[in-house]
Amino acid sequence: MEIPFSKLPGRHERHFKRKVNNPLFPRPIENYTDDELLEVQRLDHEEIVVFLQTLRQQVEKAVSLKANEESDVVLDLKAELEKLYETACRLGDQQTNNKVALRDLLKVIMSTVSANAGGDSKAEQELMQEQIAREQHFAMLEHALVVDLLDADSLILEDELVAVMLTEDEEQVKVALTMLDDEQRYLLADEAAEVLSAKNLMQDEAYVERLNLIRTVN
Repeated sequence: MEIPFSKLPGRHERHFKRKVNNPLFPRPIENYTDDELLEVQRLDHEEIVVFLQTLRQQVEKAVSLKANEESDVVLDLKAELEKLYETACRLGDQQTNNKVALRDLLKVIMSTVSANAGGDSKAEQELMQEQIAREQHFAMLEHALVVDLLDADSLILEDELVAVMLTEDEEQVKVALTMLDDEQRYLLADEAAEVLSAKNLMQDEAYVERLNLIRTVN
């Protein structure tokens, strides 16, 4: 029996799939077994279980907040909810409803924070700027490659970054590249050129096009 890849994979299966028969990876996966694929799917499922448990705990905390709750308690909960949102974006399966629930909880928390600002115009402006930054960050998290790169326990190792950037979906790479400064992009492009040259792939139009994308600084 051949186990199929998931339609909505989590981070372990995503990275496993990136390495399958990919010669640019320093340690590609070849001739994998059903058990190996099942193992990464199991790891992703376990992360979903832990996430759901944590989500329930944080929802209970949010529901039990007092009207005059101390600012530190509210801000700590806000930070936990933001972290959970990032986690939800990394997970497999359909997490849309959970992400909507987290956004709604954050709106309630931010309303409490705003109320505590007591009409301070400077504080309210800072909260507005923070909200804009949060929305921009959440939009970035809709891209799986961005989420996988930002993960504190990222499965993408340093010596695998070039292979990922040369073979991942172009739109994903475009967004991920916005997280790099000019110098980082130049260094990445140089490393990518070295890898392609070592693999005798500098004549491959698709790879050269991707290399030029990495080199292009907007």
